Amino acid sequence: MATLQTLEDLFHHQLKDLYSAETQLVEALPQLRDQTSSQELRNAFSDHLDETKEHKKRLTDIAKSLDIDLTGETCEAMKGLIKEAKSFIDEEASPAVRDAGIIADVQRIEHYEISAYGTALQYANALNHELATRKLQQTLNEEKDADQRLTLLAEETINAQANKS
Repeated sequence: MATLQTLEDLFHHQLKDLYSAETQLVEALPQLRDQTSSQELRNAFSDHLDETKEHKKRLTDIAKSLDIDLTGETCEAMKGLIKEAKSFIDEEASPAVRDAGIIADVQRIEHYEISAYGTALQYANALNHELATRKLQQTLNEEKDADQRLTLLAEETINAQANKS
């Protein structure tokens, strides 16, 4: 592991962590999606899976512009969040309660990503990396939108259905 001496080093480290997180999420989202009973929720997960693939591509574009390799890092936080979500799926629950629980787990993931992208964006701004700033801001906006979509689904339908179970 390299020594982090500068903000640039830390920024690169953050990008690698985000890349690992997105890679793990690309693998996990289909499994979570397939455990839901709500078609609207499945659609939200499918849409976010497509976005997540685009997030990885943006990170790759940033890495190319900075001449860094994004591999070799494991985001332990995402690993833990996904493990928690997968363990919830093994719980015995009614379909609506399962959907509500999966939303809760995925929102924890979204909140982690919002925090991580916000930090990386601050670093990109401080380092005057214009391409990175633009791409990280776009991804941060999409992560916030995904979180809001899940909140609305939970508030408008899923939680009410779970309450009737």
